[in-house]
Amino acid sequence: MKKIAILGSTGSIGTQTLEIVRTNKDIEVTALAAGRNIDLLERQIREFRPKLAAVWSEDLAAELKTRTGDLQVEVLSGMDGLLAVAAEKDSEILVTAIVGMIGILPTIEAIRAGKDIALANKETLVTAGHIIMPLAEQYHVSILPVDSEHSAIFQSLQGGQEKALHKILLTASGGPFRGKKREDLEHIRVEDALKHPNWAMGRKITIDSSTMVNKGLEVIEARWLFGVTVDQIQVVVQPQSIIHSMVEYEDGAVIAQLGTPDMKLPIQYALYYPERRYLPGERLDFGTLTQITFEKPDMETFYGLKLAIEAGRTGGSLPTVFNAANEKAVALFLDRKIRYLQIPEIIQACMENHRNIADPDVDEILKAEQETYDFIKNRW
Repeated sequence: MKKIAILGSTGSIGTQTLEIVRTNKDIEVTALAAGRNIDLLERQIREFRPKLAAVWSEDLAAELKTRTGDLQVEVLSGMDGLLAVAAEKDSEILVTAIVGMIGILPTIEAIRAGKDIALANKETLVTAGHIIMPLAEQYHVSILPVDSEHSAIFQSLQGGQEKALHKILLTASGGPFRGKKREDLEHIRVEDALKHPNWAMGRKITIDSSTMVNKGLEVIEARWLFGVTVDQIQVVVQPQSIIHSMVEYEDGAVIAQLGTPDMKLPIQYALYYPERRYLPGERLDFGTLTQITFEKPDMETFYGLKLAIEAGRTGGSLPTVFNAANEKAVALFLDRKIRYLQIPEIIQACMENHRNIADPDVDEILKAEQETYDFIKNRW
């Protein structure tokens, strides 16, 4: 019986992880953490019977504790709750499906407790990859990617030829506004940006996909996951979302992972690695698949991607500023307080305002995040 804990159990990745638990019957959920959705979290607790649960708000935690008083579950709150879930003594794998830099400290806690990490929280590596990856090596734990693109790269490297890797080809769908120019995006509404053509995701990541900032974050994440430079990662637009990413080796061979756009595949692969298991769902039909096409990304219209590559090349605390600025700008857009095109404008302004720290520790990373939030609050 495999034992797992989940940070972000009520979100898109968290709920799909629990679908895999339902299907396979040989995974025990020992701990769950969520943000504010205690209605769904209560249902999850009653179904999966974890020993420990956590929510961010102390008041909501108190309410959840009352609701689940008939069950043997400990309910905690705040960062202490997240850290407890991350290090829950019986779990073997922590699924980090929480959104944002709030995932850094729990991931560190889990690594120090000897837990493997099924990583869906890209912000952890974007901002603290220089801390996380050496720590995982020190504690002999695995970082198993859950993002579809990073899982595809991971799967394409399974031949044991990592040292022969020449280049990563990181695919992107292009999002709902592929082919449009900047002037076409002047009056984009929240509803427009939330209509992804291929994937069903959370609100924040769907906006990130539309701006291609998400692909920029994935470039930085891939740099740390696979030990390459930013310049060894090429973004390729593949609108059908059939090829999830590719690896080019030194001899010119390209290995790709293909499949239907279904996040349960990379989640299940991370949970059972190196075993492959049957996964119900749609399969690729090469009899009806008429074409797979490729394009170069438009980094002038979607210059958030260009800014991410700049931040990744520079390193230090600049990726933290990029990420924090995007988080706040997306939140403002979703609250209808700024225009769509202001998202990359805010990111660029924050990056230009920041004095980079070459090798930041966790405190300096979190300070850079807060300074970025303060800068935005004072200007927008």
